[in-house]
Amino acid sequence: MAATTGRTTANEVERANGSGLTPVVFIHGLWLLPNSWDRWAALFEQAGYTALTPGWPDDPDTVAEARAHPEVFARKKVGPVADHFSELIGRLKKKPAVVGHSFGGLLTQIAAGRGLSAASVAIDPAPFRGVLPLPLSALKAASPVIGNPANRNRSIPLTYPQFRFAFANAVSEDEAKELYDTFAVPASGAPLFQAAFANLNPWTEAKVDSKNPARGPLLIISGQKDNTVPWAIANASYKRQKRNQGVTEIVEIPNRGHALVIDSGWREVAEKALAFVQRFVR
Repeated sequence: MAATTGRTTANEVERANGSGLTPVVFIHGLWLLPNSWDRWAALFEQAGYTALTPGWPDDPDTVAEARAHPEVFARKKVGPVADHFSELIGRLKKKPAVVGHSFGGLLTQIAAGRGLSAASVAIDPAPFRGVLPLPLSALKAASPVIGNPANRNRSIPLTYPQFRFAFANAVSEDEAKELYDTFAVPASGAPLFQAAFANLNPWTEAKVDSKNPARGPLLIISGQKDNTVPWAIANASYKRQKRNQGVTEIVEIPNRGHALVIDSGWREVAEKALAFVQRFVR
């Protein structure tokens, strides 16, 4: 098996398969890299799981490399990226728990809808077909991309003010700047267009099989102050998912923005995710 990224190699999949432990697959969203999960992975491994932090196809290994070569992110669409993670999960001997943030939260729900996850946690997940609310703050957060149709085929970085609004509005100015310098990378414009127009396109790739009885338990976590995926979107996703016969729960984390998986309060969110996984997957 070729490396899925420089971080998740055949050896790491073999390590997971050879450990005898339940794997947990972490899926990042736009404008971040797998390193956004490093502290989460350590916490879950301390709890007795084996963690994998695969990237999207062609993800660079470092933030510096990503900023130097933004073109590698262009034209990454939801369908092929979802298939990429499904293939990786299929190489694991044990059905994993899957945890995702933002568009990673959408990809997590797609994997769960395919029956690939033993338990799933979708954190501030991007919307899928059937999720109707579109608050003004979400439009503003997405405007650096969807404001120009040509961005569909481009890689788009966020300026610091754009990152501050979309990710880091609920932390101090100093922490916001540190997060931007440490984590922010360019991102493919295509998925944002796919999500924005999912309800107008019957053939959209931004869709989830929320009724599959093999979906497994699902937790949706929402940051109270998230501008990118406000409560209205997260709750609408929950309302569609709760029709499933499996356990479906939602929790709102007070005073947290879209950066809740990488900011100084990450542990509170990670421990909620871990507690949910531990209820169903030991």
